[in-house]
Amino acid sequence: MSIRILLLEDDQLLAETLIDLFEDENFEVSHAPNGQVAIDLTFDNKFDIYLLDINVPLINGITFLQELRDSGDNTPAIFLTSHKDKDMLCSGFESGANDYIKKPFDNDELLLRINAQLRHTKVSNVECAGLLCHDEVHKRVLYDKQELDLSKKEYQLLLLLMTHANAPVPKELIMDELWNRSESGSDGAIRVYINRIKQMLPNVKIENIRGIGYKLVP
Repeated sequence: MSIRILLLEDDQLLAETLIDLFEDENFEVSHAPNGQVAIDLTFDNKFDIYLLDINVPLINGITFLQELRDSGDNTPAIFLTSHKDKDMLCSGFESGANDYIKKPFDNDELLLRINAQLRHTKVSNVECAGLLCHDEVHKRVLYDKQELDLSKKEYQLLLLLMTHANAPVPKELIMDELWNRSESGSDGAIRVYINRIKQMLPNVKIENIRGIGYKLVP
């Protein structure tokens, strides 16, 4: 699984240099030249880390990060800044930054800081059942480091099975988790989602416990 970086940087030459650096490390990079493009990218993509310049057009880096933090996005963020003003740096951290590095910076130091944030996130926010891992920050499930393409209910069901791995999960609990009072669930609908998950995970055993529910054996 590649590390996915959102780079908010309006200096095109610097952006191209960093993109080359990250691609050499097998990172996937999405470049935003202004804050509005960065916001749009977060609607359609999930990232592992944000690298943010502060003085960029339309929406500055501090405002951009504050909006993400207010929405519950805790993805690690590092500011790339030429600012030496302490008040500006304080504003950066108050907006939710995890780290900052001053321009011009050493590329090796930047990579070290990125990897330090990624290691912390991995330890803090990923729980695994065998080769199945749940990334709490990005709300995704991976099998053998590859992200699964799950619908909302498939994600909820698989996460429920992972949480109770090696133990039966009653159908009643599945119903409560997947459907609210205004929706109607059924045994047949559960079977459909179970079968879809089995197709994605041919090497993972999901047992039908007759009269009770289902059990994941990772």
